[in-house]
Order: sequence, then structure tokens, then C-alpha cells
Amino acid sequence: MKLAILAFAAHPDDVELSCSGTLIKHQELGLKTGIIDLTAGELGTRGNALLRSAEAEKASQLMKISIRENLGFADGFFKNDQEHLMPIIQKIRKYRPEIVLANAVEDRHPDHGRAAKLVADASFYAGLVKVNTLDENNIAQLPWRPKSIFHYIQYNYIKPDFVIDISSEMDTKINVVLAYSSQFYNPNSKEPETPISSLAFLNSLKERASDLGRMVNVNFAEGFTTTRITAVKNLMDLF
Repeated sequence: MKLAILAFAAHPDDVELSCSGTLIKHQELGLKTGIIDLTAGELGTRGNALLRSAEAEKASQLMKISIRENLGFADGFFKNDQEHLMPIIQKIRKYRPEIVLANAVEDRHPDHGRAAKLVADASFYAGLVKVNTLDENNIAQLPWRPKSIFHYIQYNYIKPDFVIDISSEMDTKINVVLAYSSQFYNPNSKEPETPISSLAFLNSLKERASDLGRMVNVNFAEGFTTTRITAVKNLMDLF
């Protein structure tokens, strides 16, 4: 299956918090989208890996994405090395996305910035002919390099290079986030409080999306950064 957009995440729920509205929008436009989580988020204070896997499945159904996989890297301890680059290269070559979305380039959680660099590097190496990988049937994969890599914005505020209007998708996005009932605001939870489990944090997602939307005269938006110049075909593509 070829994907238009493939989003990578250090943890299940990173994409949901940061760019799920964008994936929902493009999936509804008829483009195939998918998510690959690097870890199961097993070091999270609340919940556990098994529960978060079930929550990720529920969130995926709400987003109606085409695929979701988990690479099973060690939460908190994955590195930017050959051992971790190669599985990502294999997935990029398998799904041949035009666009890759990756974690924020820097953030409160150290896994996020490390994952951003790891995925960006893998996206480059995936296009090199002499990097050899095999698919699930032990058949040699062809090189593939995405046209663009964009980084979504997470806990820390980063000025975006561009935003996507998600006004029509905002309500669904909140439901997608709340699919992770072990992680986010749940008045019935007996788990310890964390910086992301409060009602204030949930409200902050709406406030940030509203503020980004205000900047471009829409109701809600999600922001992205890029490490290279982004081109448009003509000025009329902008609004």
C-alpha cells in the first residue's frame, strides 16, 4: 500500500495530540495516511503498554487512517544508530510516502527531539541505492525518499513555518485524544496526576489550535516546521 502521508511518533498519542487533525483532513480527501509508533510508551507514568496499544487502535479507528504499526523500540532508550535506522528505512520503502511527519525538533520530552532526527535521517538514507533492506518476504526493497519531511509541534511552543486549517476536524481530534483515557483528562481515573492529565492541558490543546487558527483567519489549525525551503507551484495555492 502506498501512502500519501506517513506520520512517525516516538510514543502512541504523539500524533494524536499534535497532527491528528491534519491526518483526518487528508484521509477524508481520499489520500491514504498512516502512523508508525517507535515505542509502546511503556515508561509513561499512567497506564501500560498493553492498554496504550488498545487506545491507539481506538484512536486509529476514529481517524480512519489506512495503517498503523509499532516498531517496538525501547521507550526512553532508543538511539540514532544503524539498529534503529534500518527498521524505519524499511517502513519508508514499504509505504513510499510522499510526505513524512515526525516529532518536534525539540521538546520537553527528550525522546521527541531524538525521534525527529532519527526519522529525518532515515528518510534520507531510504533514498540511497547502496543501503540494502529486505521486505517481509525477504525481497530486496527499492530506494524511496519522501518529497518532504515536516515536524509537528508538541508540548513546547515552536513558531510554525506553516499551518493546516483543521476547523472541520477539531471536534474529532479531541475525541481521538480522549481515546487515550489512561493518559489524558479522565475524572474517573485513579492514576497519578501528570502534566498532561489535567483538564487544563486538554483545554490548552484547543487554545493552541484556536490561536494558530486566528493567525490565518480560521477557527483551528495545526502547525508544522520544516528544515528546508518549501516550494509552492503558484501564489494562488496560498490563502
